[in-house]
Amino acid sequence: MRIIKHLFAFIAAIGLAFASIASIAAEHPFTEGQVVNVYAIRTADGRFDDYLKFLDTIWKPTQEAAKQAGYIIGYKVIKVEPRGENDPDIYLIVYYRNWAALDGATAKADVISKEVEGSVEGANASTVSRGKIRRILGSWTGQQLDLK
Repeated sequence: MRIIKHLFAFIAAIGLAFASIASIAAEHPFTEGQVVNVYAIRTADGRFDDYLKFLDTIWKPTQEAAKQAGYIIGYKVIKVEPRGENDPDIYLIVYYRNWAALDGATAKADVISKEVEGSVEGANASTVSRGKIRRILGSWTGQQLDLK
């Protein structure tokens, strides 16, 4: 009988410990929101309109196809005033539902490239040719935190 009481006390202590951990985890002042990927782009002098034509004819249809397939939830193009010659003048932003949406990103991108540009090789050649009208200054990916 005494062993049973000790066993129940031990089980109750473990249950209380797990409940405490769950309680602490639930007390975050935020919920995890969507994942955002941002590319910083600097267009070549005099080539801003050329780059915007690319965005309208290739990049936008690519994002729309990805959105239709459920790979992304949205995208935006933001024009900014550069402060110096090595600052971006455009930010390309893509929104994902969560980090898991990035799983298998290469295979997903290949499917979209074939749909929009005819082949992965064609998409790669298009990427190389854009090097004449823009520079990618960098990118970052982060997660939005929604305050409660």
